[in-house]
Amino acid sequence: MEEQNGRKNRKKKGREKTQPSLLSDLLFLLLKVGVIVLIVIVVFTFFFGMARVRDNAMDPSLKDGDLVIYYRLDKEYLANDLVIVRKGDDEQVRRVVGIAGDRIDINRDNGLEINGYPQQEENVYSETLPVVGKTAFPVTVATGQIFVLGDNRKYALDSRTYGCVNLSDTRGKVIVVIRRRNL
Repeated sequence: MEEQNGRKNRKKKGREKTQPSLLSDLLFLLLKVGVIVLIVIVVFTFFFGMARVRDNAMDPSLKDGDLVIYYRLDKEYLANDLVIVRKGDDEQVRRVVGIAGDRIDINRDNGLEINGYPQQEENVYSETLPVVGKTAFPVTVATGQIFVLGDNRKYALDSRTYGCVNLSDTRGKVIVVIRRRNL
């Protein structure tokens, strides 16, 4: 009997735990927050990015002040994708209208033509005209390049001005738009 009581007492002593202190709880919480912040920093450094729309070149789709989140790892763009284009120190959001192998022509008669077919674009409410003295049309998009236009063609600085964009000059494909205006 005494032997059994001794075993029970030893088990009780082994099960006793001390309450964690407030300081250790706070340190553990700070460690968790630090790990979460580190994960967010790594994700937004290598996989995703965020940019602010700084002009009205994509109006009415995007307006000055909107935020966009883009995915950095997908550089296989399709027509109609929104991409972040890096021109000097400036980042611009533009719409892809031509990919490698496409023949782009912009003229006064038909506006935008891709591979010989006039385009009807749902997000564009103004005429697509060439910019005088800049890109000579027709243009064939080379491998490793894309042709981009802003939706607000009257005011957009795009491939009509600076020509085809190298894929290395793109930051990524827009996946989320956050409306910030009027906040």
